[in-house]
This record gives sequence, C-alpha cells and structure tokens, in this order.
Amino acid sequence: MGSMLGHILPGLGFFLIGLWHLFNHIKLHALHPNTYIAPPWFPFSKFKYLELYVIMGGCFASISMELFIGPDRHHPFDTDGTIPTNHLRNFEHSSISMALFSYAAFAIVLDRSRAKARHDLAQFLGAIAFAQQFFLFCLHSTDHNGPEGQYHLLLQFVILVSLTTALMGIAFPKSFLIIFVRSLSIFFQGVWFVVMGIMLWTPGLVPKGCSLNDEDGHKIVRCSNEEAAHRAKSLVNIMFSWFLVGIAIFGVCLYLVLDKIYGKKVEYFTLKGEGLDHHGHGDDLDDIESQKEKYNLGASKNFVYMEKSALLPTDMGR
Repeated sequence: MGSMLGHILPGLGFFLIGLWHLFNHIKLHALHPNTYIAPPWFPFSKFKYLELYVIMGGCFASISMELFIGPDRHHPFDTDGTIPTNHLRNFEHSSISMALFSYAAFAIVLDRSRAKARHDLAQFLGAIAFAQQFFLFCLHSTDHNGPEGQYHLLLQFVILVSLTTALMGIAFPKSFLIIFVRSLSIFFQGVWFVVMGIMLWTPGLVPKGCSLNDEDGHKIVRCSNEEAAHRAKSLVNIMFSWFLVGIAIFGVCLYLVLDKIYGKKVEYFTLKGEGLDHHGHGDDLDDIESQKEKYNLGASKNFVYMEKSALLPTDMGR
C-alpha cells in the first residue's frame, strides 16, 4: 500500500471476493430458503479451493511487495537489523495480509480434516483477520491527519461491520441478512480501497487547497490550511455517503434479480438429513448413492420434491 496500485490491487481482491460471496449466498438462499445455512467459503465446480488459493496468492504477492520488492535495497530491515521508521507501515500492511493468508490456508486444512467444527473455526479465523485489519488501521503508524486519514477512518467503519457480522455469523449461520451484510461490507471494502487509490494519488483529483507531497519516499496529500483540510474531509464524507447508499441499492437490486432467476428452482432435501452436517454442507455426498444401493430406494423415495408455492392454504385444508 502507500501508492495507487498498492490500494487498487488489494481493493480488486476484496471487490471480487465480496461479489463472489454476495452472488453465491443470494443464490443459495433463493434455492434453499428453508434450509439455508451459510458456508464460510464457496468451492468451484472443477477446482474446489480456487477461492482460497486466490486469497493466498494475493496475500503472498502483497507481503512480497511490502517487505521485499517495494522497500529500498529490497529488504525491510536497516543495516543494523532493526526496522526503519519509514518501513513500519510495510510491516503493518503485511501483517494484515498474513492474517488473511492464515485464514485461507487453515480453511483448506480444516476442510480436508473433515472435523465437525471446521466451518465454525474457519469463520473464527476470518473474524480474526478482520480484527487484525481493524486493529492495525486504527493504530496505523502513518500520519493520517489529512484527507488520507479521513479515508482510512471511514474504511475502519466498514471493516468493523465485516468483523461484527463475521462473529455474528458463527452464532447465527442461518441468518441470511447477517451474511448478506457481511458479503456487502467486504465488497464495499474493495470499492473504497479502489476509490482511495484513485483519489489520493491522482494529482488532478486532489481537493482544492491541497497537494501531493513526497515524504520518506511516500506520496501524501497535505493541505495548505485548516479550512482546506476541513473542506477536503467533508468531500470525503460526502463521497462515502454516496457510495454507502449506492452499494446498498446495488446489493438489494442484485438480490431481487437473483431471487427472480433462482427463486423458482426446486429444492431437494433428504428425509432425515443424511449427508448434511450442521452447516448444511454435504459431508458425504457420495453416501447418497450408497444409501440408494443399501436400501434399494430410488431417487423418488429418497428425496422429497418441493417447489415454491406448491403448497397453498387451500391444499392444506384438504
């Protein structure tokens, strides 16, 4: 971070993951509104752990840039082995990436272990990553008194929503609204990172009365006086409020579209819930075929076929 690309690239990562979760949670809820339970991540059809590998790859690239590629002399330490002051922010940013990398790596390990609490623990590690992110942005070593500080302050509110909903999702995995807000907040983080990168490092977009200055090898927006600084912060607040409303509308519209597309699909569920763990995932989806062979049951007997609006009050009265 600390540059346009340093904000835009991580922002695109949060943007894509947030959009991926938003799409899949809405789709899952539309298909199974009565049995919906939120998974911590979504597998791809041909490459199960692609989402988690993408997170790990992005975090590894971020750590490499912060500690080994970006710094002078291509290593983060001073000649005496200490951390120089102008590299403190690099360690802070890389610590956030390390927490996200740990979440993705252990999510894979937990899933392969088939442990009963693997989904809860994966959610917990995700919450720890958001807590790390919130903690380090709150106590950032970089001077964030100007417009850059206002961008980071508002970002902390979005991160706090991600952290809160991640923790709530552990206790209430069946609550679609909690997971919807969490996915939308991750998406919002990505959007806001991209906005920060563009607005803070494009000279033509710097607020009136402020300018880009080179301090310790980093470009920072400084304002000429208190009035200019106050105006710049107010503009950031207005922009954030517009994005907040716009992203909320986007999330609701996406829900309406996907619910219309997938809401009329049929829902299947087992009579006794075999093959499903307490998070609604198929622990042993292959057991379905073995059950059919063992009990000589066809698909029509092993599953109940349901379609939305199939049972009306008049039908129940009969």
